[in-house]
Amino acid sequence: MDFNVKRLAADAGTFLSRAVQFTEEKLGQAEKTELDAHLEKLLIRAESTKQWTEKIMKQTEVLLQPNPNVRLEEFVYEKLEKKVPTRMNNHELLGQSMIESGNEFGPGTAYGNALIKCGETEKQIGGAEREFIQSAAINFLTPFRNFLEGDFKTILAEQELKMTQSEFDRQAEITRLLLEGVSSTHAHHLRCLNDFVEAETTYYAQCYHYMVDLQKQLGSFPTSFSNNNQSSVSGGASISVPTIPMSASLPSVSAGRSSSSASVGFSELRSSNGSRKARVLYDYDAGNSSELSLLADEVIVVSSVPGMDSDWLMGERGSQKGKVPITYLELLN
Repeated sequence: MDFNVKRLAADAGTFLSRAVQFTEEKLGQAEKTELDAHLEKLLIRAESTKQWTEKIMKQTEVLLQPNPNVRLEEFVYEKLEKKVPTRMNNHELLGQSMIESGNEFGPGTAYGNALIKCGETEKQIGGAEREFIQSAAINFLTPFRNFLEGDFKTILAEQELKMTQSEFDRQAEITRLLLEGVSSTHAHHLRCLNDFVEAETTYYAQCYHYMVDLQKQLGSFPTSFSNNNQSSVSGGASISVPTIPMSASLPSVSAGRSSSSASVGFSELRSSNGSRKARVLYDYDAGNSSELSLLADEVIVVSSVPGMDSDWLMGERGSQKGKVPITYLELLN
């Protein structure tokens, strides 16, 4: 995510000073007037903008940091002008625990390797969350806070100034110009809102990419796990690994006679060097140009190629040809 700090600095205009200068130059030519209905409407609009800006800021801060104790701590550090200590977020903590447990169980085991890969993905998601929070704070919350602590306080100060009769003409004109500038504030806040939505979209796109990549990695693991996992499954039962609804889905793990017969069928296919028809069980997105993308329930022709990994076969669909994982296939008679 890119943080356009220079643009933010450019957007912080000198509207107030120009308004004051213009008003003082024209004050001698202006006729004294009473507060009109248009100015009253601008005052109501400014107050409404202030209230909604505060609500949006508060809810955004809750979204970025749900823990109220942490928000209070960050507020204290901000008031003391001290740097907030860096802490790991929930995704990073989960990823660290998965990696440590995976190393404990052994990276060479299927479960240990899967834990390590899941942990690395969770840490990547944690990094994306950290970038999203930083982007939202700079591009969204900071301009809103600048409006509340800058322009709106100036508007309030000018409102109080109108109570002094001798300064009425000057303050009324300045207040009018400032309040009319609320429209430009809305436009600026709209740009900031677009930046916030873009940052959040990038965050969820990164999460989607990381999880799809993780599913592909887990999908390439062999279907036979450790003996203690197999012994806990009854003869006719099957266990399906839960998936999220993406184009790449994890294959289900079958136990008992169906798994055994499928293994025998693939072994016979490799030994015969022939070809057979197979039904695709799940959608599969090719990881590179040497692989073939699959759609669930379609029928393709598969064959064994000398030297190919035992978890893969060569698949053909018309003129298309590429490697396919056997865990996504069911051989047909």
